Amino acid sequence: MDLTGIHHLTAVSADASGNHDFYTRVLGMRLVKKTVNQDDVSAYHLFYADGLASPGTDITFFDWPVTRERRGNNSITRTALRVAGADTLAFWKERLGAHGVKTGEIVERDGRRTLDFEDPEGQRLALVDDSGKGAAHPWSGSPVPADRQIRGLGPITMTVPSLRNTDIVLTRLMNMRPARTYPDPTAPAFKIYVYEMGPGGAAAELHVAERPDLPMAQPGAGGVHHVAFRTPNQQDYGAWADRLRTAGVPSSGPVDRFYFRSLYFREPGGILFEIATDGPGFDADEPMETLGQKLSLPPFLEGRRAEIEAGLKPL
Repeated sequence: MDLTGIHHLTAVSADASGNHDFYTRVLGMRLVKKTVNQDDVSAYHLFYADGLASPGTDITFFDWPVTRERRGNNSITRTALRVAGADTLAFWKERLGAHGVKTGEIVERDGRRTLDFEDPEGQRLALVDDSGKGAAHPWSGSPVPADRQIRGLGPITMTVPSLRNTDIVLTRLMNMRPARTYPDPTAPAFKIYVYEMGPGGAAAELHVAERPDLPMAQPGAGGVHHVAFRTPNQQDYGAWADRLRTAGVPSSGPVDRFYFRSLYFREPGGILFEIATDGPGFDADEPMETLGQKLSLPPFLEGRRAEIEAGLKPL
């Protein structure tokens, strides 16, 4: 029973309108679901993904009126997005610069060409050349040419003060495989440890930086709420729920998010993990052709639509 890769990553924004503008107009991603946080319906939950809303391609945001994140330990510290080809990274460096986005240089990191940048709220991102591996589903409505578009999520990097207990959870509980290490680009005296899931590769890696020198992070806008890992079907999902329970790991238990099924638990440093099914998918309640164009609510919230819509700001 293996996880098959990164399912989605959920971050925090204090500016839903600006967030929507950046991820659709600048990054050219598709808004595939405009909904609300099911546990706090005053907040948008916005999902950006590829043209087919494929599992493993979506970066999502809760819209909360909070101050900026204080960076530090026990947090997710960079989200990679996959693109194909060194010339595509050069395209993106020029495009981001033209939109006033500061970037790093294109460098080779962990054997892959990488371009670091941040969104307007300080969300730490990177574009990673995955050499065009795997399927790609461009969005026809994107302002970015099809062959330059973001293909999906790449490695997620988290930072902890000590690897020991996190490693136990990743390897013994979650069946991830230690693969290699490389120097932390922000502090080369420290290492980043790479863990693989399922088939491995850029879409199925978790990178863990061990940084005992950093203070504890404080959550806020520009930070990450949780990372979700893929499980392909309901049978495996049930097995993961049993595995967490048998291991005595506190968890949410099964949660039906309508578009997928979820399990939530925290690794030893307190970072929130989710295991999520690939289906039913974002077209469960609206046609694929018109995803994200109206506010979607799961059936159990539909009766509160008028109240919920009244509490949301227009995008």
